[in-house]
Amino acid sequence: MAPSGWIVGCLCWMSLQGASGKVLEETYSKWLKYKDDCLRQIQQDPQLSGLYCNRSFDLYACWPDALPGTTVNISCPSYLPWAHTVQHGVVRRRCGLDGQWVRDSEGQLWRDMTECEEDQTTYIEELWIKQVMLSFRILYTVGYTLSLLSLLSALIILLSIRKLHCMRNYIHANLFVSFILRAVAVLLKDCLLDQHWSRQINTHADLQHMLSHRAAIGCRIAQVLMQYFVLANHYWFFGEAVYLHSVLITSVFLDNNKYLPYVLLGWGTPLMFVIPWMLVKLLKENKECWAINENMNYWWIIRVPILFASLVNFLIFMKILKVILSKLRADNQQRYPDYKLRLAKATLTLIPLFGVHEMVFIFATDEQTRGVLRLIKVFIAVFLNSFQGFLVAVLYCYSNKEVKAELQKCLRGWRRRLEVMCCAQ
Repeated sequence: MAPSGWIVGCLCWMSLQGASGKVLEETYSKWLKYKDDCLRQIQQDPQLSGLYCNRSFDLYACWPDALPGTTVNISCPSYLPWAHTVQHGVVRRRCGLDGQWVRDSEGQLWRDMTECEEDQTTYIEELWIKQVMLSFRILYTVGYTLSLLSLLSALIILLSIRKLHCMRNYIHANLFVSFILRAVAVLLKDCLLDQHWSRQINTHADLQHMLSHRAAIGCRIAQVLMQYFVLANHYWFFGEAVYLHSVLITSVFLDNNKYLPYVLLGWGTPLMFVIPWMLVKLLKENKECWAINENMNYWWIIRVPILFASLVNFLIFMKILKVILSKLRADNQQRYPDYKLRLAKATLTLIPLFGVHEMVFIFATDEQTRGVLRLIKVFIAVFLNSFQGFLVAVLYCYSNKEVKAELQKCLRGWRRRLEVMCCAQ
């Protein structure tokens, strides 16, 4: 074992195995408490007389004085992450006849920790779950990267062609920006988390620095930004739904001709929830990178506005579909016999624009889902959220007839200018 001690080596191993920051931090905190309790007990217990092996703390377990030629059994340390599964196990040491703790062939103090090791079945299950979550991360990294690239080019197209400048496309552009910033925040958060938890640990000072508040500032800022952009994304869904409702039915929530109320709805509303959540995290759960929700009640500060926007969007979605259906039926009596196909197309087009897929998980909360059901939920959510930006860019830019027509005009104009330049030369 390295001179820096068993706990450093253990936490290094846990970090390499992909243990969460919460587990690393809690294990180290419990180990510090265990060490303090042990040192206090060493000072308070009365000394034995004669020849005996000295009481000690070997950075793994707390050992009492022992008589020569005896084996000492100590309960498995309580700070182990898997302590609840080995609560009846013991770690052993032998006191030699010379009054010295027995050492192994390499000169290290001998101890038998086999009963305190993590159960292999549990370890394999945890490893499998980590591999599944890693594959999910690869999936959403691909999805967010694809969405980021497609949305950037779509945004450039909408902003560079002057004839596309209108209220509807301004709202589309803001939705694109919210998707872009959400993707950037997610990818940045992952990079900072990796950087934070992959630091090399050689000494206790390295470990203390990694678990310090100062070292976690970067990933905490990224976490706050990610929550803000996720909320902004949902409230630009809300803005899209309100605008389309105003155009097709009636203006209820916002003035259809004013742009500023939509900006305040999309970019201002999230601040009303992210700032309180940040303060609660800072004052009540100021641990690691704020990625773990120990008290799920605090998480409702973010969850409630998302659920509210999703629910209102779904109601608007159903109302708009009813209007579209009635109009298509009227057209069906005249000249459009394929109204069902057109309704299906309109439905599939509106779902990603309004974020209606969020309704799938509105009642399946994190507290209610466990095991395979939770993995299925995570997979669906990860897939839809990461690739949604790409789908929106395709539906509302690349396959949009108005955008395609304007692009063709621009291309024809550029071609004519090139021909004129070539002829002039």
